[in-house]
Amino acid sequence: MLAGSRYAGLVTAPDAAVAARLRDIREALLRLHRTLLDWERRGHERVHGRLSANELLQVLLHDPEFAWLRPLSESIVHLDEMLADQATVDEDAILVQVRALASPDADGTPYAQRYLQAIQQSPDAVLAHRDLLALLRRQR
Repeated sequence: MLAGSRYAGLVTAPDAAVAARLRDIREALLRLHRTLLDWERRGHERVHGRLSANELLQVLLHDPEFAWLRPLSESIVHLDEMLADQATVDEDAILVQVRALASPDADGTPYAQRYLQAIQQSPDAVLAHRDLLALLRRQR
């Protein structure tokens, strides 16, 4: 059986090229997450005042205002887990998930709606979005 191929519905270990592509996508997702978090933090601080690192962590974990970022956070964790246990890597499933996260939509999920607002208001978010889309286009 070839590396990175499927057999009877099971996904095998990826070859080096697949693993490298997924690491690149992971880095782009991290950059996007950091950019969106910074954007949301600035908006929160305009209303509530500056946050320490510990306060930011608490707000990120418990404040509904930051809940929309969780699908992105969870996807990064999921990708990390798949890369750590390479026997379970399903590149197609990852790409479907990441493409959904990179799809702003005014009528979509709370994540997609807020993501649209972020890329409309933050030049840094636009650049991170562009970089992620460029990687995804190469995966076709």
